[in-house]
Amino acid sequence: MAASGVQDLLLGEITCGSLLKKLQEIWDEVGESDEERDRMLLQIEKECLDVYKRKVELAVKSRAELLQTLSDAKIELANLFSALGEKSFVGMPDTTSGTIKEQLESIAPALEQLWKQKEERIMEFSDVQTQIQQICGEIAGDLTTGNQAPAVDESNLSLKKLDEYHAHLQGLQREKSERLHKVLEFVSTVHDLCAVLGMDFFSTVTEVHPSLNDSNNVQSKSISNDTLSRLAKTVLALKEDKKQRLQKLQELASQLTDLWNLMDTSEEERQLFDHVTCNMSASVDEVTVPGALAMDLIEQAEVEVERLDQLKASRMKEIAFKKQDELEEIFVRAHIEIDPEAAREKIMSLIESGNVEPAELLSDMDNQTAKAKEEALSRKDILDKVEKWMSACEEESWLEDYNRDDNRYSASRGAHLNLKRAEKARVLVNKIPALVDTLVAKTRAWEEDRGISFTYDGVPLLAMLDEYAMLRQEREEEKRRLRDQKKFHEQQNTEQETIFGSRPSPARLASTKKAVAPRANGAPTRRLSMNSHQNGNRSINKDRRDSRLSAPANYVAVSKDNAVLSHVSGTEPVPPSSP
Repeated sequence: MAASGVQDLLLGEITCGSLLKKLQEIWDEVGESDEERDRMLLQIEKECLDVYKRKVELAVKSRAELLQTLSDAKIELANLFSALGEKSFVGMPDTTSGTIKEQLESIAPALEQLWKQKEERIMEFSDVQTQIQQICGEIAGDLTTGNQAPAVDESNLSLKKLDEYHAHLQGLQREKSERLHKVLEFVSTVHDLCAVLGMDFFSTVTEVHPSLNDSNNVQSKSISNDTLSRLAKTVLALKEDKKQRLQKLQELASQLTDLWNLMDTSEEERQLFDHVTCNMSASVDEVTVPGALAMDLIEQAEVEVERLDQLKASRMKEIAFKKQDELEEIFVRAHIEIDPEAAREKIMSLIESGNVEPAELLSDMDNQTAKAKEEALSRKDILDKVEKWMSACEEESWLEDYNRDDNRYSASRGAHLNLKRAEKARVLVNKIPALVDTLVAKTRAWEEDRGISFTYDGVPLLAMLDEYAMLRQEREEEKRRLRDQKKFHEQQNTEQETIFGSRPSPARLASTKKAVAPRANGAPTRRLSMNSHQNGNRSINKDRRDSRLSAPANYVAVSKDNAVLSHVSGTEPVPPSSP
């Protein structure tokens, strides 16, 4: 009965009251005493209290652990926010309300999201720092630094810090691009210079850095400071080599040209060295043809110059006389008196004696030619005015002849041309006094500057001008005398007409006019009579002069002594002649 009752009890709802009621029924059936019952109830209460205590302790411990977990979660959340530089984000949990488990359940998704964001941010930092480290290694020339993973500071993973790294990376990428551009420019320059100089480009750039020889992979080329510095030095060295070779080649080209001109080398032979002479006046930057400054080309030019030098020595007399002809031609054009025969005899004696090197002799003659050109240049302005003066005097002489022609106004063929020439000649003749004054002033300034007399074909120019001024003055006096004589005859004729009532015939007046003294217009000759006694020694030099140096037929000359004395009287201006 008892067993079935317990089983029935177990099958029902078990509570502390039902168990106590069942226990009392058992005690009543057994007949337990009250003391025993009280003792057993007290023991039951004590055991229940211990169970409650253990449960409370476990609950307290569990609550503390949950609070610590919540605190750690909040700290982790705060650290993640600080590391990521975030103040808040969408879906931020409320950690101040609700039970502990509710707070934990609400903060867990945020932590998971922030952990994931942190991992992604670490990857971004690692990637950008790796690129920065790699570019810095390329700039520094240390390629091993790019193989080591950079250390990421997880305490600062903010977007601001990431932007700073990106900005630094962009700056490095720009610097890398600029450096790569400089490297490519240097390599291109080295290539062009090597082509012009005839050098091996690949071996040249390989000595600077092996990566420069790779023409396919541009990004693999070294951009370090050392590479740029060595490339710059290489370019400077090649440019200096190019400059020196060009100077050497231009010197050789100049020597070749001089030797060709001396020996009248044919155009066919000269064309064989067009590749040498084509750069004779070119600047360094203008020489860009491949192989234009190769060493074999320079050596070829040196061999040709040496060959021509040896040939020049065998033709020294011919070359020396050719230079002497050039020197004499300069003196002739400058109207400087020299003794060509003595100069040629001296050259012959020097060559035959062997006491002077051919090169020294030619160099000395070149110096003489240069000085002669300078002398001729200093005389050019005066000589040009002398030519104008002489031409004007020739026109003056023609005008005198024209004015004496009684048929000048006739309707003959060509009379209108002579009339136009006469008009121009009158204008030109009126300018002669001013031209003479200018010529005297310039000649005296030239003589004061150099301390020597200015001669024209051996005759002092001032003496020629003084002689011309004197003759012009005499001509003016002769014209005045003729005009006075004409007036006198006209007065006599008027008186005779008054007495006898008739005029002399025109034929008689013409015969009277022709009976007067011959004219003297004072036109200067280009070979003055005062220098005639020296014509024997200067006949060779005279024959080389311009054919225009013929003297007017009506020129009246004076002796050389009178011409020199008249130099003093030439300072007064000469009155212009009347046509």
